[in-house]
Amino acid sequence: MSKNYHGFKDLFVYQKAFKLSMDILQLTKFFPKEEKYSLTDQVRRSSRSVGANLAEAWAKRRYVKSFVAKLIDSQGESFETTHWLDTAIAAKYMDQKKHNELSELNLEVQKMLESMINNPDKFCQ
Repeated sequence: MSKNYHGFKDLFVYQKAFKLSMDILQLTKFFPKEEKYSLTDQVRRSSRSVGANLAEAWAKRRYVKSFVAKLIDSQGESFETTHWLDTAIAAKYMDQKKHNELSELNLEVQKMLESMINNPDKFCQ
């Protein structure tokens, strides 16, 4: 295990994923009420699952395959979040600037997850 990491909260990817989920939470407070049980819940759930799966991956880092599997789950949730953000911009529930900002942050998370998936030995015990 790398000396730089003492817990999943120290991972930059986790910090970025958590920020993204909080930004999405704030944004979706202004989505139309009729979207509450569809788009709003979906984008909130998928964005929160990125960090939740990272936390779970961290707990499983004794086993490289389990660690990588949870990272892949996290990445899948991030890609799902991309879909929901694209849906929200298409429905005109956010402006282009906000969509670009959230999409860029989400892309950073995806790239960092990809690096972890390809280099699990840097994180596993």
